[in-house]
Amino acid sequence: MAKETVQVADYAASCRYEDFPSDVIERAKQCITDTIATIIYGYDLPWSRIVVAFAEKNGAGGKSRILGPGGAQVHAPSAALANGCLAHAFEMDNLTWPSTGVHPGATLLVSGLAVAQERGIGGRELITAFLAGAEVMIRIGRATHHSNEGRGFHAPGTTGPFGAAIACGRLMGFDVEQMQNALGVAGSLSCGLMEFARSGTGAMVKRLHLGRAAESGVLAASLAGDGFTGPVSVLEGEFGFLRVFCGDAYDAGELTRGLGDNYATRSIMLKRFPCHITAHTSVQAILDLRAEHGYDGADVASIHIAGNDKMARVNNITSPADIMMAQYSIPFCVALAHVRDPRDPRSFDESALRDPRIRSLCERVAITIDDDRPTPLAATVTVTLKDGRVLRRSVTGFKGTPEQPLDRDELREKFLLLTRHCTADDMGKMFDRLQNLERETDLDWIGIRAA
Repeated sequence: MAKETVQVADYAASCRYEDFPSDVIERAKQCITDTIATIIYGYDLPWSRIVVAFAEKNGAGGKSRILGPGGAQVHAPSAALANGCLAHAFEMDNLTWPSTGVHPGATLLVSGLAVAQERGIGGRELITAFLAGAEVMIRIGRATHHSNEGRGFHAPGTTGPFGAAIACGRLMGFDVEQMQNALGVAGSLSCGLMEFARSGTGAMVKRLHLGRAAESGVLAASLAGDGFTGPVSVLEGEFGFLRVFCGDAYDAGELTRGLGDNYATRSIMLKRFPCHITAHTSVQAILDLRAEHGYDGADVASIHIAGNDKMARVNNITSPADIMMAQYSIPFCVALAHVRDPRDPRSFDESALRDPRIRSLCERVAITIDDDRPTPLAATVTVTLKDGRVLRRSVTGFKGTPEQPLDRDELREKFLLLTRHCTADDMGKMFDRLQNLERETDLDWIGIRAA
């Protein structure tokens, strides 16, 4: 019987657009649309500009576009690197529900689009490449049980090269053997350390992990296309990805379970708040409580959150050193939701980091572990007011999850919010074209020319 790496490579090389149900195709298009908005928003952030300058310097002369206002055309690996970093530049890109340690848009879309623009390939082929990558990459994430991150690896940086390699391999017309080699090479390019979340400094690297994963996928596929080989047991082997990154805490059966029948793409979730996903249920709880009871931050004596282990250990940062760590901090995000609109990424600026109201509230947030949660990210938030009232709200899900997906109007609202610094008419037209992406015969129009 074929090993798991061979089986997933066979699926990735042979699946067809016609194989996918319409709702799965629609979820992929939503993810693509959402990712493009996050890239455009992320383009002008200080850490993004460093990566963009590097990509422009070292990738000049290509046909793939960096998707910011006036973004340059560069070679495909440089476009994937830059756009991957931009997609994850401000905690607004998509992931899965429950979390599997993958970020589909920031790895699959940016690598696939870079290759598609370079080769003049159309929207239908890009969607198929995205779906092939998503079905395999999300299963790799499931197989890890997220234990790679528990061991200190930033999970999306480790899973991303595999999905990106598949997306690029599809667009390059790979057969099964070439796809196996692309995966084999990608495994040696997996990387990303979680020390940024422990040291309180250097959180720019968190953004780099996604760009590097996308770039690695382009590299792996490009080499495999020219005959470069990699191990055909890269996922399940004795010294393969799962055993090395996860120890004994993995399930290789997840790699192929339901492949071709149950679509992992349906688990993709779109964010509404520009903060780490562990904060979303708590932020939603605060919005619900404030809408119901009409109180504000000055009325709060203390806040208690009962959630999962990661919320209590990793994201329980009461004094973040920079805005990137602030977005990673549940206390900060909950405090900000009392003072500013947490849906707008512009709320999370340097002035928010220095705002004494937010800082004071941060210090009054306590997080404990609740082992009896109905969903992995469920949180029960208890707000004690200075007048003695105790307000409580439990949130198990939120808008953007597969159970509560954004409709087209809500997706358009987010797209236009993130791109409102660009010409509104142009952004509206881009959104509309993306909703019919499968009809587009080339993708050079995705990007924003200089004024």
